[in-house]
Amino acid sequence: MSLKKQAIQTALNGDWQNAILLNKDLIKENPGDLDALNRLALAYAITGKINLAKSTYLKVVKLDPLNSIALRNLKKIKEKSLKTNSNSKYYINNKFLEEPGKTKVIELVNIAQPKVLEQLRTGQYVNLSIKRLKIFVLDDKQYIGVLPDDIGKRLIKFIKGDCQYEAYAKSANAHKVTIFIKELKKSSRYRNQPSFMSSTETALVLDKVKKGREFVNSGANKPSNSEDSYFED
Repeated sequence: MSLKKQAIQTALNGDWQNAILLNKDLIKENPGDLDALNRLALAYAITGKINLAKSTYLKVVKLDPLNSIALRNLKKIKEKSLKTNSNSKYYINNKFLEEPGKTKVIELVNIAQPKVLEQLRTGQYVNLSIKRLKIFVLDDKQYIGVLPDDIGKRLIKFIKGDCQYEAYAKSANAHKVTIFIKELKKSSRYRNQPSFMSSTETALVLDKVKKGREFVNSGANKPSNSEDSYFED
């Protein structure tokens, strides 16, 4: 595995101390490696080394004044919204406690470019934004991906009905992103409806829809010839 891939993988695994060491090695080889600098800055921030994180992001901006990742995270540092947690495994295990019908791990579709996904960390809060009958997943204002249509449409109904949810990044690589969504509040209107259906329940619904379509297409709901003649003038 290349040094770059190791650096990315350690970040995805929440191994921030090794992420710092590996990205430093990459920067020694190439001081202008913007991706490695951004990863190093993020690792510094997560482990509580805020001043080092800030100075590293400023190096990125000096090399690339329009670098969206560095600018966004500098803003978070200024607003003190870039959360730190060195004990990431404990943090993650508690955050991802599953409750049937109230939580779900979801793989996103139409995901962002790899350099954006590399900045995601397990347990990071992400935003859910409704737009054009879809739910977009964002890191602040940075696009990450979209919920699959079946889940998105169901959640849009609940969100518009005064239900509330929060979401966190669970895993990410260049080809796949999963998030964890948790129900925070269910309105009285939908209190008896689960936010998320199990795989078995989803399969049953799809099977009913399929059988319904087959029933219609078979002509079972059409009058027979004798009935046709009965209604003739």
